[in-house]
Amino acid sequence: MGKPTGFLEFERHPSLKRDVLERKKDFKEVETNYDSNQTREQAARCMDCGVPFCHNGCPLGNIIPEFNDAVWEENWEYAYEILSSTNNFPEFTGRICPAPCEASCVLGINKPPVAIEYIEKSIIEKAYENGWVKPVIPNKRTGKKVAVVGSGPAGLAAASQLNKAGHWVTVYERADEVGGLLRYGIPDFKLDKSVVKRRVTVMEQEGIVFKTNANVGVNVKAGELIRDFDAIVLAGGSTIPRMIDIKGKELKGIYPAMEFLSQQNKRVSGIERITDHKGDKYTNGELMATGKNVMVIGGGDTGSDCVGTSNRHGAKSIVQVEVMPEPSIDDKKQPYYKFRAESTPWPNWPLTKRTSTSHEEGCERLFSVNVKEYVGDEDGNLKGIVISEVAMFNGARVEMNEREIPCELALIAAGFVHPQQNLLEQLEIEVDERKNVKAIEYQTNKSKVFAAGDMRRGQSLVVWAISEGRECARKVDEYLMGESLLEAKSISMISPAYIGI
Repeated sequence: MGKPTGFLEFERHPSLKRDVLERKKDFKEVETNYDSNQTREQAARCMDCGVPFCHNGCPLGNIIPEFNDAVWEENWEYAYEILSSTNNFPEFTGRICPAPCEASCVLGINKPPVAIEYIEKSIIEKAYENGWVKPVIPNKRTGKKVAVVGSGPAGLAAASQLNKAGHWVTVYERADEVGGLLRYGIPDFKLDKSVVKRRVTVMEQEGIVFKTNANVGVNVKAGELIRDFDAIVLAGGSTIPRMIDIKGKELKGIYPAMEFLSQQNKRVSGIERITDHKGDKYTNGELMATGKNVMVIGGGDTGSDCVGTSNRHGAKSIVQVEVMPEPSIDDKKQPYYKFRAESTPWPNWPLTKRTSTSHEEGCERLFSVNVKEYVGDEDGNLKGIVISEVAMFNGARVEMNEREIPCELALIAAGFVHPQQNLLEQLEIEVDERKNVKAIEYQTNKSKVFAAGDMRRGQSLVVWAISEGRECARKVDEYLMGESLLEAKSISMISPAYIGI
């Protein structure tokens, strides 16, 4: 698709980024605005590969070659129709998705792959600029009412799809703003919160009702939802952080990463009273990295977000530690198409040392490191962390080079273990061995209660959450109506606007 010889003529040029020294001074988005000419050239690189593996790489099954071709032909509105037929929120995925589609791009076998994520972001921003993103209001209502618990990407996607099907949808969110992880987890320098609000406004115009400060199971009784709604979608996410149970864990200065990040999101938004999801003041007070030696424990995206936020606070030093070995391949030191270890050949997601924009801004990264002990001062404050290097010797795990690193702020970014259980217990919902909701085909042991997103599958990507929400909505629609016209996860060129749902 695109220009037949485009992949030979044009080099890969994804989103441009602001200068490091400039962007560290604020929380504005790191990436600059898209350029139409640049986007068109990048779309031209999409080759006529015959079997587009990018479809399979994308959890949403986005129809990538077709919207690339439309961009090359400068038919931007058609490109938007194609993109929005499979993806409810390309403005989110175009900013924060790790782009597994690019890892599966056929061009990526021996050349840098197509900059799909950048093209996706360009299409949706062009659509907003030209007024193509309009409320999709169903032609008629079914009279059925659906409650969606949680307004993260899974909940928003489910709500959007169910509303298109004609059901009355009410979304319950325990925080004071809609968006879940999008709103109070991802830093503004990756996803400006005006982008979230812009989409929520459209959804409200479509007839979806959002209720904030509504913690179902606490200040909203679960029984009320069972009584008042024809179906319920649980999309609360995986929210219990995985902490590190070692000596000194009671010291002041050790916090889950998400508390640190959500506080900063509130701070950027000008919310003076720093509160948790229940509206209470954080018991740990305001968390700032200013002038402190910071250790981020965990090498994933959340850890990277903590690095970027700490740099903007003016931390004295930042060390990010990861227990896994350092990948042998570095994304900044090899050509893009050589990003692969032998264990992850194309079109699999490659095992690679990834350098994020936050890492570019400065931090020390340590791999194969085990955190052994938190060290405190006489007042019970954290002052250091004892670590050791981990290696395998003759098939046995060996720890060596034990040492203490100065640290006054430890941020635990080791992932999440499972969703909160109180609501599930109230509804008598069965859980699996990991305490995630057991929901085969998205339906729980309670026939009118469904589940989607991280709450069902465990912590994962935003794009997977959107996919889960869409698929769950279809199952809910089938449950309520006996059949569904909502798009299944397949290749379809039919826009929702054309079929009236």
